[in-house]
Amino acid sequence: MSENKIHASSDVSADAKIGSNVEIGPFCQVGPNVEIGDNVKLHSHVVLCGQTSIGDDCEIYPFASLGKIPQVANFEDPEQQSKLIVGKNNRIREHVTMHSGTEHGGWITKVGDNGLYMAGSHIAHDCFLGNEVIFANNATLGGHCSIGDGAILGGLTAVHQFVRIGHKAFIGGMSGIEHDVIPYGMAIGHRAGLGGLNIVGLKRSGFSREDIHQLRSAYQDIFADRATLKERVDQVEIDYKDNKCVQEMITFIRNESSRALCVPRDNN
Repeated sequence: MSENKIHASSDVSADAKIGSNVEIGPFCQVGPNVEIGDNVKLHSHVVLCGQTSIGDDCEIYPFASLGKIPQVANFEDPEQQSKLIVGKNNRIREHVTMHSGTEHGGWITKVGDNGLYMAGSHIAHDCFLGNEVIFANNATLGGHCSIGDGAILGGLTAVHQFVRIGHKAFIGGMSGIEHDVIPYGMAIGHRAGLGGLNIVGLKRSGFSREDIHQLRSAYQDIFADRATLKERVDQVEIDYKDNKCVQEMITFIRNESSRALCVPRDNN
């Protein structure tokens, strides 16, 4: 087992579970119920507390605070069930905050693998984030949000509680997201509307011209100015029955949600 490097000024509980080849820089605090995987680096002034698990190969920058109790009035957790689970190979930059879960969300906040969380971004209680997610500076989630794999949130974006953002969606900077954003969708605005598909992201992910053409065509059919949304979705499901990406959009739209669907502005 590789030797860990823990700076003498850091307060690391003897009960914390720490993997191998871990580096903990100056003035960090690691609580007794924290688990840190292998090859993790805490730069300095990092706080890890509560029932928090950090996956292998994560790098956490100064003044990040992970695992503190939720910002919920009258929060109670007498049996200390509230947890934060952070996956592998995440880059968590300065002043990032991630809070643990509440009873109403199963006591868990969960962050996937291979993410980048830039300075000042915030993940609230009971949020579930997929893999390869990117939050630009000061992007913020309310409680109970769901973020799909490969989604990108621009700087200063604020996402309303219980909102779902789909796989590979892109949210433009300084947006207020009140409604669910479909997979592969792009939303932007003070009270954001759907602005089309994340074409740049699709190209970067290796989608072919034909794939993109079919997604765009299905998108136009779903949000056309005719019939009802349900009728349009039902027809698109039939017309694109062999297209997995289109079917993913259909499933997302049909899944139960407490928030309305983000639609093009002309359809608001």
